Amino acid sequence: MNTTGPAAHFGLPRQRALLAATIALLALALAGAAWIQARQYRLLDATAQYQDDYMQVSLNQLNAEFLRLRAAVRAARTEAPIAREELQLRYDIFVSRVDLLAGTRAERLIAGRKDLEDAVASTRAFVEHADRVLGPTAASPLTAETLQQIEEEMATLDRPIPRLALEAAHIISRQIALRNETLTNYNRVTIALIALLTLTTFGFALLAMGQLRRLDERRRSLEALTADLRGAQREAEAASRAKTAFLANMSHEIRTPFQGLLGMLQLLDADSLTPKQRKQLHTARESATHLLAILNDLLDMSKLEAGTLSVGSEAVDLRRLAEDVHRLMHTQAAAKGLALEAHVDAALPALAMLDGTRVRQVLYNLISNAVKFTDHGGITLELQHSGSEIVFAVIDTGIGIDAATMARLFRRFSQGDDSRSRRHGGTGLGLEISRSLARLMGGDLTVQSARGHGSRFEMRLPLQATQTVPAPQRTAAAATRSLRVLAAEDNAVNREVLAAMIEIDGHQVTFAENGTQAVSAMRSQPYDLVLMDLHMPELDGIEATRAIRALGGDAATVPIVALTADAFAETRTRCLDAGMSDFLTKPVALADLTAMLARHASAAMAGAQVERNSGR
Repeated sequence: MNTTGPAAHFGLPRQRALLAATIALLALALAGAAWIQARQYRLLDATAQYQDDYMQVSLNQLNAEFLRLRAAVRAARTEAPIAREELQLRYDIFVSRVDLLAGTRAERLIAGRKDLEDAVASTRAFVEHADRVLGPTAASPLTAETLQQIEEEMATLDRPIPRLALEAAHIISRQIALRNETLTNYNRVTIALIALLTLTTFGFALLAMGQLRRLDERRRSLEALTADLRGAQREAEAASRAKTAFLANMSHEIRTPFQGLLGMLQLLDADSLTPKQRKQLHTARESATHLLAILNDLLDMSKLEAGTLSVGSEAVDLRRLAEDVHRLMHTQAAAKGLALEAHVDAALPALAMLDGTRVRQVLYNLISNAVKFTDHGGITLELQHSGSEIVFAVIDTGIGIDAATMARLFRRFSQGDDSRSRRHGGTGLGLEISRSLARLMGGDLTVQSARGHGSRFEMRLPLQATQTVPAPQRTAAAATRSLRVLAAEDNAVNREVLAAMIEIDGHQVTFAENGTQAVSAMRSQPYDLVLMDLHMPELDGIEATRAIRALGGDAATVPIVALTADAFAETRTRCLDAGMSDFLTKPVALADLTAMLARHASAAMAGAQVERNSGR
C-alpha cells in the first residue's frame, strides 16, 4: 500500500516554491511589459515631436515667395500704371507663409536660437510696415515711392530669411537623424519585449508542463492509493464478515450449553427443594445469568462496531415498565440491604413509543452498577417529564465518582475501579453499550457525581406519546389444545431440556437430530409446530426450512420457529426470508417458550374451530 513519507513532506514545499516562482516570473513579465509599453509611448511621443519635415518646405517656400515678392515690387515700381492685383497676390502669398511662423512647431524649431528669433521678428516687422500699403486696410496709396520704401525694407531681409531657411534645414536634418535613432531604439525595445514575452511564455510553458507532469504523477499515485484503499476496504469487509461469522459460531457454541444449564436450573426450580437446595440453585442461576450477561455485552459491542445493532419502537406502558424493572432488580438490591424505589412522574403519559427491551437493558445495567457501588442507603429509579423528553434517572447513595474517573467512564473496557485489588467486577462494557443504545434511540446518557456523594445517571429519550394499547401477552393458561411439536436439535442435553419444558406445558414433542431427519419427519406425518435449530450437521436449519416449505400441503403453512444461539439481526432476517414464522434465542427461558407455545396452541384451536363451523 502506498504511504506518505519524507518525500511527500518535501514535495509539498517544493510545489509551493515552484508556484511562487511562477507567480513571481509572471509578475516580473507583466511589470516588464508595462515598463516597455511606457517606454514605447515616450518614444512615439518623441518621434511625433521630431516630425518637422514640412517646416523645412514651408521655410523654403517663404524664401521663394520673398524673392518673388521682391521681384514683383521692383517690376511694379517701373510700370505705369502699377499692376496692383499681381503685386497684391504675391504679397498675400508671402504673408500666408509668414503666418506659419506663429505655429507651435515653428516656435519649437526656433526656440533658443537668437539669430532665428531676430529673423522672425524682422520679417514680422516688415509685414506690419508693408500692410499700410498692401494690407487689407492699407492707409497709404500704392505709388512708386511707397514701393521703393517697401523694396528698401525688403533689402534688410536678404540675409535673415535665407538664413532662417538654411538653419531650419540644419535643425531638421539633426532631428531626422535623432528620429531615426529613436525609431531604431524603439525597434530594439520592441524586439526586447517580444523576446521577454517569448521567454516568459516558454518558461511558463515549461512550468505548466512540469505541473501537468506532477499532477499526472499525483493522479497515478491517487489511483494507486485508491486501489490500495479499495483492497484494504475489501480486506476489512472480509475481516468483518469473518468476525461476524466467528462471533455467530462462538455465540452458538457458548449459548448451546447455556441452554442445557439454565434449562435444567429452571426445571429444578419447579421441583420441591429444601431451603438449602433452593439457595444453592439460586446461586447457580445467578452465576449462569451473570455469564450470559457478559456474553450479551460482548455480542452487543460487536454489533455496535459492525453497525448492525438496531432499535425498534412500540407502545410501552411506562408505569408497568418501571414496575417490571423494580420487581426484577429488587432482590439484587435487598441482598445488600439496600432500598430500591421507583417513582413515575404523574405528568408522563400512560403510553409512549419506545424500544422497551433496550430501555430495560439500560436500566438493568444502571441499577446493577448502582447496587455494585452502593454499600449504604438506597437506589431510586425516576421517570420524569422534561419538555419533549422523558428522563430515566437512576440515583444512588454510593461511593460516587471523581472527575478523573468520569472522564473515562464511558470508554470501552474502562471501569470505575481498575486497580488489581478492585472490589467490584465487570467487563467495562456496560456503560459504553448503554450510552450507545441511548444515542441509537435518539437520546443520550449522562452522569452527575462527586466522590462520596453518590451518582445520578440520566438517560434522556424523545417523548412520543401514543394511544395504542400494547397487545396483551397470552400465557399458558390460554392454550386449550395439546400441540404435536417437531424439534430439530443436534445437542443431546438441549433435547432433554426441551423435552422437559415442552411436556410441562402438556404438549407432545418428537425430536430430529439434524435437518435431514426433520424434513423426513415432516414428510411422514403432520405436526402443529416445528422448533428448528440453525446449526446442525448434514442439513442446517435454513435449508431444512426451505425443504419443508417445498413439500407443499400442510408443510407449506406449518409454523416453524427458529431456535438458535445465533443472536444476530441478520440471522433473524435470514430465518424469516427462508420461511420461518418466529424466532427464539438460546438459552430459551421457560416463560418465553411457554408463551410461544400458548400463542400457537390458541391459533391452532381457533383454526380448528373455524373448520368445524364451516363443516356445519
